[in-house]
Amino acid sequence: MQTDDAPDLPLVAHWIGGVETPGTDPRTAPVYDPARGTESARVALAGPAEVEAAVAAASAAFPGWRDTSLAQRQAVLFRFRELLHERKDELATIITAEHGKVLADALGEIQRGLEVVELATGFPHLVKGAFSENVSTGVDVYSLKQPLGVVAVISPFNFPAMVPLWFFPVAIAAGNAVVLKPSEKDPSAAMWMARLWQEAGLPDGVFSVLHGDQEAVDGLLTHPDVASLSFVGSTPVAQHVYETGARHGKRVQALGGAKNHMLVLPDADLDLVADSAVNAGYGSAGERCMAISVVLAVEPVADELIERLTERIGRLRVGDGRRDPDMGPLVTREHRDRVASYIDIAATDGADVVVDGREVTPDGDPGGFWLGPTLLDRVPTSSRAYTEEIFGPVLSVVRVASYEDGVELINSGTFGNGTAIFTRDGGAARRFQHEIQVGMIGINVPIPVPVAYYSFGGWKSSLFGDAKAYGVRAFDFFTREKAVTARWPDPATHGGIDLGFPRHD
Repeated sequence: MQTDDAPDLPLVAHWIGGVETPGTDPRTAPVYDPARGTESARVALAGPAEVEAAVAAASAAFPGWRDTSLAQRQAVLFRFRELLHERKDELATIITAEHGKVLADALGEIQRGLEVVELATGFPHLVKGAFSENVSTGVDVYSLKQPLGVVAVISPFNFPAMVPLWFFPVAIAAGNAVVLKPSEKDPSAAMWMARLWQEAGLPDGVFSVLHGDQEAVDGLLTHPDVASLSFVGSTPVAQHVYETGARHGKRVQALGGAKNHMLVLPDADLDLVADSAVNAGYGSAGERCMAISVVLAVEPVADELIERLTERIGRLRVGDGRRDPDMGPLVTREHRDRVASYIDIAATDGADVVVDGREVTPDGDPGGFWLGPTLLDRVPTSSRAYTEEIFGPVLSVVRVASYEDGVELINSGTFGNGTAIFTRDGGAARRFQHEIQVGMIGINVPIPVPVAYYSFGGWKSSLFGDAKAYGVRAFDFFTREKAVTARWPDPATHGGIDLGFPRHD
């Protein structure tokens, strides 16, 4: 964070009430081009005044949007979907410039976000109530689903388009007004989507973008006019968001960290396993909450698997995401150094460093935040390199004696976000999906992110509360139900005075 002006760099401002505004808080933060290691912009940081302005704009816009017909809302959603599809290359370029992921990966995250937009376009079916006629003589009961009001979305740096798209299309379709607080590390994707909403015909104020740090987050968490919080990030922050939001009377869905395991049985196709582990471990430079970070190799397959993994890693090209490499840089220098420190930790604890990503020669500026694919073998399960979320391109191999030992390790862990099993044995796979204590499971699929009409979320310290992201359940989260019991008086059937408890006769 800095408070000085940087006149030679563009300022990423807030989007409040349909216009860009720098706000009055003088604080800014750097935005980097990770492949060059240089500062490309400054982003405004919100203080109390900016939080108040964004929530006030959303509060003012909410009644009109809530009362807009379903057909008109749906038309805006369809238009947004078409614009996003037509211009996804623009958005991918922005993501690569600020996050560092390769263009193909950026396009992939936009496509997965589009799935949720497409789910949201069908929202009239998902916000219907129910009706029961004549539950008692002359009495009907029916339910209504109505929006919450102003809802906040707090999203992480690793998917600057996809993760916000998990939430705000559903929230907007259901009739709410949204305040999005994106990561200050890569804020421009959110601004691009705000302009797209305006072009699609969304009324000003229904979608706002508020940049900031913890001060902005806590301002949204405690604001009396914010009805709900949706958060994705590290477990400590997710727990803080959940507890603080709930303490202030808000609905909260808070998705936390992960330590995802791939269990490899001796009968597995090791070529498929090696390809899958490399794809899931090093895609997006390992900065995925669904990345595979631990391969549990049931002996005797570990040595052969290590050989195949090493050969594939040797063919990967690390470089500037605009030059079509396999893997880009990490998002900041500080994050790169933190991830690299786990290689030292693992080696000190007795692990074998089979491939050391610190020695990579990138196809890019030497000042970039580079760390190549790293492979660790014989990682002790007591090491912090095993127990903690690394969130970078570090893949650990842990050797286990049996299926049962592998399941015990997974189930005893702190996290329960995603996992996978690789086997040709259908019985073992069926047993695994029944016994494993994890929210999202892949069977010969390394990154089991559910499609949009299911829901995303883990167990244990990977999810606080019971509300997962997107899917049909998201419409329940972003609406609240009224039950109406109605009778239209008929003098001929009037029941008269009866102080007994109402009965349905």
